[in-house]
Amino acid sequence: MRYYIDPFGCVKNQVDAENMMACLDKAGWETTDAETADLIIVNSCGFIESAKQESINAVIRWRSLYPEKKILLAGCLAQRYAKELTESLTEADGFFGIENIAAITQAAAKTCLASVKNTPSAGNPPRGERPLLSLPGSAYVKISEGCNNRCSFCAIPLIRGSLTSRTIPDITKECRSLLKRGIKELCIIGQDTGSFGTDTVSGANLPQLLNSISKIEGHFWVRLLYIHPDHFPVQLLDVMEKDKRFLPYFDIPFQHASAKILAAMNRNGTPEKYLELIKTIRKRLPHAVIRSTFMLGFPGETEKDFEALLEFQKEAELDWLGCFAYSREEGTPSFAMKGQVPKKTAAMRKQIIEERQTPITEKSMERFTGRTLEVLIEEHIDSNAAEETFWLGRLYCQAPDIDGATVLAGAAEIKPQLGDIVPCKVTARHWFDLEAHLIIDK
Repeated sequence: MRYYIDPFGCVKNQVDAENMMACLDKAGWETTDAETADLIIVNSCGFIESAKQESINAVIRWRSLYPEKKILLAGCLAQRYAKELTESLTEADGFFGIENIAAITQAAAKTCLASVKNTPSAGNPPRGERPLLSLPGSAYVKISEGCNNRCSFCAIPLIRGSLTSRTIPDITKECRSLLKRGIKELCIIGQDTGSFGTDTVSGANLPQLLNSISKIEGHFWVRLLYIHPDHFPVQLLDVMEKDKRFLPYFDIPFQHASAKILAAMNRNGTPEKYLELIKTIRKRLPHAVIRSTFMLGFPGETEKDFEALLEFQKEAELDWLGCFAYSREEGTPSFAMKGQVPKKTAAMRKQIIEERQTPITEKSMERFTGRTLEVLIEEHIDSNAAEETFWLGRLYCQAPDIDGATVLAGAAEIKPQLGDIVPCKVTARHWFDLEAHLIIDK
């Protein structure tokens, strides 16, 4: 039997899709394209309304394109709304959540009306041996599942439950396995990586995990994503100062900067504490790059609250910023809150934030021009030029998929492999992207 996975949602969802593929492959299934597949698996997102609708539309689109094929809706949306979708989304032939990824083989067989009894249960293959959906050279390492923060707007605990951290030896083993496969960038992820280990009795924490990874020999990058600002372990800066393979890149979702709104979000921080955290990071690591997200239109957000957020944006000078409008999710505390902000107002505030961020990010990227840095090569660009060729890649200041890219030029005789980390000199900035020339290693 042949299958095709159509992935949606965050990179944590991507790792789930990769593990599903590993289980199916081990059980004898064959991955292929949608046209030749017997089964199309839509690995869905259930975080906010727009993402949910995108996943549902994908099922409807695949059904329209291939009326005869079997379609399985998997992932967060199926986990959260299995009963409702069984009745309303008749375009799907089956539903599969995230509680037991290894059971995908049984769900796939059942959806295709194959004999479940004769379908082998693959179990969980070694994490570091799964197929990868990321670009060459990069892989995501999920260190925990679920979340204990209980932000009032977030449905993640409803979908993925409370925080469950993996053990440090298990994570380190996966990292070693991925590096042996040629991976050069390990992206550490979780719902809140800063809270890693706080659910265990062993006292494990994120700095201890990084110290364990630091003992692995070799030339590679480690990038940290999704660190809740209220649980930022400052000790990880010690690790980064000692081991330059840990990139000075910080993904810290502040979400807001009004004390009133932060409290309503069930967050313990204050704008003053958040600005102090930014100051501490930049003092310890002068070349640090900080990304964050803002939420606009949270219930009760007034013009005064919005002005506080604009002032924070100005003072923080975040290198990268993503923002999204509040999505009212049933089952979350904010769903019943008074003062729901009109969608039009939230969209307008989001646009203002984005417009003001543009010159901040452009200025931030400008500081990299003239510097000699390492770049991870991800794509070769066909060129008719006989003396020069081009690639796309990323510097340490650019996380996969969400930040800008670096366009590289080099002499025709330079032939780096996709997934390699090589030196380059940054020569110019074009909007958010950078331009660089590869350096010949003589």
